[in-house]
Amino acid sequence: MNFDFHNPYPTTRLPVFARNVVSTSHPLAAQAGLRMLWKGGNAVDAAIAAAAVMTICEPVSNGLGSDAFAIVWDGKALHGLNASGHAPAAWTVEHFQRKYGADAKTPPKRGFDAVTVPGAVAGWVALSERFGKLPFADLLEPAIDIAERGYLLPIVVQQKWAAATPELQHMPGFAESFLPWGRAPKVGELFQFKGAARGLRAIAETKGTAFYGGEIAQAVEKFAAMNGGSLTARDFAAYRPEWVKPIGKNYRGYTLHEIPPNGQGIAALIALGILEQFDLASLPVDGADSQHLQIEAMKLAFADAYRYVSDPRTMEVTPEQMLDDAYLAGRARLLDMKRAQEFGAGNPAKGGTIYLTAADEDGMMISFIQSNYMGFGSGCVEPSFGVSLQNRGHGFSLRPGPNQVAPGKRPFHTIIPAFLTRDGKPVMSYGVMGGNMQPQGHLQTLVRMVDYKQSPQAACDAPRWRFNAGLEINVEQQMAKATISELLVRGHKVEVINDNYQDFGAGQFIWRAGNPKVEGYVAASDPRRDGLAAGF
Repeated sequence: MNFDFHNPYPTTRLPVFARNVVSTSHPLAAQAGLRMLWKGGNAVDAAIAAAAVMTICEPVSNGLGSDAFAIVWDGKALHGLNASGHAPAAWTVEHFQRKYGADAKTPPKRGFDAVTVPGAVAGWVALSERFGKLPFADLLEPAIDIAERGYLLPIVVQQKWAAATPELQHMPGFAESFLPWGRAPKVGELFQFKGAARGLRAIAETKGTAFYGGEIAQAVEKFAAMNGGSLTARDFAAYRPEWVKPIGKNYRGYTLHEIPPNGQGIAALIALGILEQFDLASLPVDGADSQHLQIEAMKLAFADAYRYVSDPRTMEVTPEQMLDDAYLAGRARLLDMKRAQEFGAGNPAKGGTIYLTAADEDGMMISFIQSNYMGFGSGCVEPSFGVSLQNRGHGFSLRPGPNQVAPGKRPFHTIIPAFLTRDGKPVMSYGVMGGNMQPQGHLQTLVRMVDYKQSPQAACDAPRWRFNAGLEINVEQQMAKATISELLVRGHKVEVINDNYQDFGAGQFIWRAGNPKVEGYVAASDPRRDGLAAGF
């Protein structure tokens, strides 16, 4: 670890140094994870407990009806888990065209026709069975207690809760679950989620069976049928999460690992492979040259990701072809240091989210992410068990192509955990939340840590940009005015945004400082959320 721990950016956070650590976007979740570590559990136990609490404490971003992904370092090797859900059996192109017309391009953004089978609960169970030390039911105790007794609403979550209410207040089950007193809770008001407490208790007692083959699945089927949906208990029973091998790309002597498609993590790897061709460290860290190169590399990466990434069974090219060194070197030659460009996809040779991370003194580390996608997901909440359902089906296309909807298929996914190694040894577990901001956040923060030796907390606090489409980018208000002016000169269409939560994601970082039993870890938590990195 060779960081400059001087932090040049305004922040409300300090690095946390500990041998056992949990970093999340809500303090109660971090503390739930630490409780499991104190009880003799490991990092995976801590992550599951924290993830369960997050469904209660940040329901704007995730719930019991979420999807999830994880990368685990078990002390010897990396393991990837894809717990994203698949389309219901009834979902065909014709199904949606009958309901929404032949001109519809995607499934709807909200409602039951946006809901694929939720995978997060199955992901918790799979992680526990393979790596956990404590009984599964113990891991859900903190979440059950918080859901039953309630908690005082924090500032950032409340802002997003109130902002989502006008659009979602009439969705099935939303007002009953999330609008006590007929409105969004205010900052500091007590929010209780009794339905989710019942759901969590049933999941704990049956180790997830109630969710995928019992009373919860049946309740969701009945609720869906009442509200025009086609999701069935049989769809739930057919679901299985998938263990996968993470994909990786070398960068400056390190290797960044991501979950393979159907997720967009490959976009971060493509961008890094392009930036490998440039000497970023010779450029000022917050200057226009460095930021311009990163933006343009990210554009090239998204052009390929949006064209080719889908359920891997239907992809036209392989991840290996998309990450080929010679191909990425060719893509890098398209960059113009003085001009912003719009890029199309290349031609490889054909052959609302929460992120958390935990690490323990035995060396286990986990990078974990779960999400309902857009704020509150579909807006549909099965009230008797508090199952707030994601809207991942909106990620499908109704047009011909690799991401066209089909029964049992997984859609293009935005949520991506990340993991960094060096010479096959663990270095950092990290992630950045926020739709298509996620690979952009992976890229920007990693460049700061690896090329510029900024500490994880400084990399977390630094101003960010976000590419949208064409030449359009958003930048945070903290970005240097001279840099913004020069980006405009180069042709970027820049909008300065004051709401950092809305557009620029938020990260959690755990960097291994040395021997976990001796030096431990250094952790960071993003000030753009209500979060906390905590350890002992």
